[in-house]
Amino acid sequence: MLGETWTGRGKVRAREIAGGIEFAIDEITTQARVYKPLVYEFFRKEFAIRPRWGDFEVELILEYAGEAPGLDLDNLAKALLDALKGFVFFDDSQIARLVCERRAGARDSIVVRAWRREAIIS
Repeated sequence: MLGETWTGRGKVRAREIAGGIEFAIDEITTQARVYKPLVYEFFRKEFAIRPRWGDFEVELILEYAGEAPGLDLDNLAKALLDALKGFVFFDDSQIARLVCERRAGARDSIVVRAWRREAIIS
């Protein structure tokens, strides 16, 4: 069933959601550049998905336990969006809406949801 089963055995896992994908990373580092190859390799080796055309909405949530990490959300977003290129969408110019949030949580993790934006009817 859609959205129930996670795929992944390491720090990265993913599942399909309506119109897109949700993936999680169970690690926070202050070096945003670490995430791009980690996510890229996950999609290349463990989670077969084909990119789609159209506008996308992306939500990125960084949750941390303890003190807030010294990680710039804009750098993290750029690294993760670059990693999704060619897997979820063809180019990050397809992103019509991007929401990034950092908040306290039960554990250190990053969750990203990307889905196709529905056509706006005028």
